[in-house]
Amino acid sequence: MEKISQAGAANHELNDGKDAINNVSVCGYDSLHQLLAQNLKPQIFQEVSRLLLGLNCGKPLQTISLAEPVKSLSLKHDFDLQAFCFHADKESVREPRIVRVGLIQNSIALPTTAPFSNQKKAIFEKVKPIIEAAGASGVNILCLQEAWMMPFAFCTREKGWCEFAEPVDGESTQFLQDLASRYNMVINHIPRVGDFNESTYYMEGNTGHPVFETAYGKIAINICYGRHHPLNWLAFGLNGAEIVFNPSATVGELSEPMWPIEARNAAIANIYFVGSINRVGTEIFPNPFTSGNGRPQHTDFGHFYGSSHFSAPDASCTPSLSRFRDGLLISDMDLNLCRQLKDKWGFRMTARYELYAEMLARYLKPEFEPQVISDPLLNKKAS
Repeated sequence: MEKISQAGAANHELNDGKDAINNVSVCGYDSLHQLLAQNLKPQIFQEVSRLLLGLNCGKPLQTISLAEPVKSLSLKHDFDLQAFCFHADKESVREPRIVRVGLIQNSIALPTTAPFSNQKKAIFEKVKPIIEAAGASGVNILCLQEAWMMPFAFCTREKGWCEFAEPVDGESTQFLQDLASRYNMVINHIPRVGDFNESTYYMEGNTGHPVFETAYGKIAINICYGRHHPLNWLAFGLNGAEIVFNPSATVGELSEPMWPIEARNAAIANIYFVGSINRVGTEIFPNPFTSGNGRPQHTDFGHFYGSSHFSAPDASCTPSLSRFRDGLLISDMDLNLCRQLKDKWGFRMTARYELYAEMLARYLKPEFEPQVISDPLLNKKAS
């Protein structure tokens, strides 16, 4: 009876908060975590958080206290600032392998009608104090969003935006190199769906799924649309990645329900940490464009909902950054957790890679036939 009563109380509590939640504008809340915190009593919110964010080593995720100058930068430049810590169990032989990782999400700084050079310079000026806050916080590895130094103009299909292109050692790379050197950081910097007309500007790569071994750990980059392909995540894991970043540009109507799920699933299935970064804001372009879906032409791509977050291999994850504001998310990660979870679950040991390889090899052949076993009664009904 006690369990039934508790469940009833929880349902009552949730119903009490339902009207308040329904009164919040669809786009008016800063993050899902904040929305729930504001509308549920502490006891219920704690249980909801356990289910949504998981437990790290059996405990709720702990926050990290950052220095006052870093908090001052956040207030002065109006960016969301959050910091959390993923622990691993203490081991007898290996020392902890703690690395501090940061994610930055940002909106553009000038209208898309401004001169391109001015737009880029303004974004540099906007992002610099956020990177400086990361550096002052001791961040070792920092990742920015996809196409961070320009509007996400691929929706327009206009070739003029190609002027934002740079050589490998261009000004954006040099800008980041200078900051990376100053703070001793590692800084990381092609779909066709709806308005994602990226094939107009560049083609698919052919460099495989490389993992970069840095002084702070083995990292990989699964760019934007790559998160929809489980085999991409698998390949990075097989290549030994410990942290995989997913720098993205995606809008609410298209993908927001998927956003908190895909990266978390990848972290669990492949036993590594995932950093998910999405740009933020609504970008208005001077010339209307269509999406090939029968809807009227429009001048914006939709709202980039931010919500950058970290996921861990033990199914825990951080709350997300704001849906509207620039932000810096910092996390301490003990990379020993990857090895511990591999030992616990044995996914690599129990996987049947030889069968998967055989299946994929057959699928690539023109004469491929799916392995389907039909109910004999279906044939009788058809005759």
